[in-house]
Amino acid sequence: MSAPTILTVCTGNVCRSPLLERMLQRDVDGAHGPGRVAVRSAGTGALVGAPMDERSAEILVGLGGDPTGFVARRLTAELVSDAALVLAATPTHRSQVVQLDPRALRRTFTAQEFAGLVAAVPDEDLPTWEEPATALAELCTAARAARGAATRPAGEGLVDPYRQPDAVYDRLRAQVVELRPLLARGLAR
Repeated sequence: MSAPTILTVCTGNVCRSPLLERMLQRDVDGAHGPGRVAVRSAGTGALVGAPMDERSAEILVGLGGDPTGFVARRLTAELVSDAALVLAATPTHRSQVVQLDPRALRRTFTAQEFAGLVAAVPDEDLPTWEEPATALAELCTAARAARGAATRPAGEGLVDPYRQPDAVYDRLRAQVVELRPLLARGLAR
């Protein structure tokens, strides 16, 4: 049986979603061992075949990740269908994911929304990760159940820094640094 997949989604698949992909892969590998959970990314308007944006790659390296070998790809219904959890950069991306595969609604969140929901899940309700596919399904269920208890706003989404000034990349970095421990609480414990 193949490893369950976490799919991260943005527009071009060169800035936000690969940054999340590589960061989360590093974190889940560190917590659960390599190969137990696959983290992938795709873009709704992907710059297919492009490497990771240089400045986003610099952010990733600064956070301990590695952009080597990254290649952008387009979001497809099959990628969505195969994912146990989908983390979208913005509410618009979340909607686009669900339009491709309506069955993904219960396992598709914005990254900020999911982080806030996981933060609201009591420790005893977080999965044990003995079996990753089961853990991801349980985590999605727990996150949905926490919707009424979440105290962190879902936010407008991760800023899109593509071809923007350095200040926008700095904002993206700050958003990712804020999200990382919240996501790790559920995904890398």
